[in-house]
Amino acid sequence: MDWLKEHPEVRTIRVAAADLNGVARGKRIPARFASKVFTEGTRFPFSVMNLDIWGEDIEDSPLVFETGDCDGLLMPTERGFLPMPWLEAPTALLPIWMFHMDGRPYAGDPRQALARVLDRYKARGLTPVVATELEFFLIDDSGSRLRVPPSPRSGKRRTGGETLSLRALDAFDAFFTALYDACEAMDIPADTAISEAGPGQFEINLMHQADPLKAADDTWLFKMLVKGLARRHGFAASFMAKPYDMWAGNGMHTHFSVLDAAGENIFNDGTPQGSDALRQAVAGCLAALPGSTLIFAPHENSYDRLVPNAHAPTGIGWAYENRTAALRVPSSGNAARRIEHRVAGGDVNPYLMIAAILGAALIGIEDRMIPDEPLKGNAYAQNLDQLPPTWHRAIETFSMCPLVRRIFDDEIVENFLMTKRQEIHYMAELSDQEQSELYLDTV
Repeated sequence: MDWLKEHPEVRTIRVAAADLNGVARGKRIPARFASKVFTEGTRFPFSVMNLDIWGEDIEDSPLVFETGDCDGLLMPTERGFLPMPWLEAPTALLPIWMFHMDGRPYAGDPRQALARVLDRYKARGLTPVVATELEFFLIDDSGSRLRVPPSPRSGKRRTGGETLSLRALDAFDAFFTALYDACEAMDIPADTAISEAGPGQFEINLMHQADPLKAADDTWLFKMLVKGLARRHGFAASFMAKPYDMWAGNGMHTHFSVLDAAGENIFNDGTPQGSDALRQAVAGCLAALPGSTLIFAPHENSYDRLVPNAHAPTGIGWAYENRTAALRVPSSGNAARRIEHRVAGGDVNPYLMIAAILGAALIGIEDRMIPDEPLKGNAYAQNLDQLPPTWHRAIETFSMCPLVRRIFDDEIVENFLMTKRQEIHYMAELSDQEQSELYLDTV
């Protein structure tokens, strides 16, 4: 509550949790009643964590009528109050997560799913270190088709990609300056920004940290911030996997390593190849890739990104310093030896994504898995097992994967399946333009 006392200008707060699609669900509350929420929590139905992408109930969910649509208890996370710089009025956000009324974590909450995976690491005396890289497009969606916004400096629209272009960054300098100021205020460790291969596409890296829950929080909050702040500047920002057919899509790459109880990186053995533990983690991630593709590509539009020769992996393989592979071991100093997981799109729920990656890596370490030899050359041109190529195939592969059941509680697996099966049923009724309009702001 000290933060609110230091910011008397804040008149309202938002309390919000991430549902299975990563959409913020919550309430608006006058600031004078915030102390009760902070100490006693708030309530909304368990079913709210299991809505479809339109925000509708899942028709066959046992969380709705079978239980009387009963409430869960939502308590503040460790994050506390945060400013919401994308709103005109001074406002605070209080991130929350869900529990049963008796205090047990609710297994259908994606943040609780990540905490469950981290408990397994902690039991082994291990701590994952995680960083995310987020790609997004700035978009003018005011007309019948999506376009690059005109530069606030020149008034001109760029029609092509400008990889690593300072001119592209400088064209939107006011937006990026406001974004970095907002990240500082929200304690989001935003690092390097670059322009990417698509028109109006950019990437910002968040720094490595030995707190995967905070890394996931930062990623979720950053997506919310970018989308909200873009609207204040007169255009849209989108993390949807593939806004434009002709250009590369948005990825969300995750870098991770693992520290032992002494704070030493277990992937480092003093060589550029890394340790047995690194290769075991790679093997676990590769083994889980077919089943967990639905986590990394959760929407209809996600599969437009996962096509050959489009800067997104399609084959199941790993390599050293090779961006065509699904898993890449980047060049680095030995102490920073790490794995880059390159499959996820920008449209993911970051809590589920990080849980799937870290959970699979831990299975590989626990089972002492051994991966195939690392790839050399163009992974697209090699005879590799492939990721599920369609949303339908990914749903069915997820449902049958035993490794998914080792990573996630059965309840969240079943809830996620019901959500995706409902979405795929109703998505068939939408045109491509209607799908684009839906995903543009929601993911």
